[in-house]
Amino acid sequence: MVTVATYPDYLSAQAAVDLLADQNFPVERVTIVGTDVRLVEKVLGRMTTARSALAGAGSGAWFGLLIGILLGVFAVGAWWQVVVFGVVAGVVWGAVFGAIAHAMTGGRRDFASASAIQANTYSVMVDAEYADQARQLLRTQER
Repeated sequence: MVTVATYPDYLSAQAAVDLLADQNFPVERVTIVGTDVRLVEKVLGRMTTARSALAGAGSGAWFGLLIGILLGVFAVGAWWQVVVFGVVAGVVWGAVFGAIAHAMTGGRRDFASASAIQANTYSVMVDAEYADQARQLLRTQER
């Protein structure tokens, strides 16, 4: 594998590969490699027992809806009542389990966050026999 271009962000590297694909380049010979990788955790806000219960209720509602629909298919008569019961039961149990799960942390993680893996640079690498062709296509499009 040979590096044909380096970019400061993933979207630029992705755009370069997309450009190669548009030129009928064999993109199965391309790899995007991130270097100096780090985990970045963005803190979104404070997590309380009430917020945990609310998040659990939302997840429980979706799970209850799924179970309600699956059971509603086999219901004789008012299938929609089975679906509604599934959603309500999901909300209640989700809220309970969300609150319990947060309480069990003992205050060690009282915040919500989102994690992402980021790299310092992104290299577009190509099999050696295709490197010159890839460089030429990328240079042509930069102009």
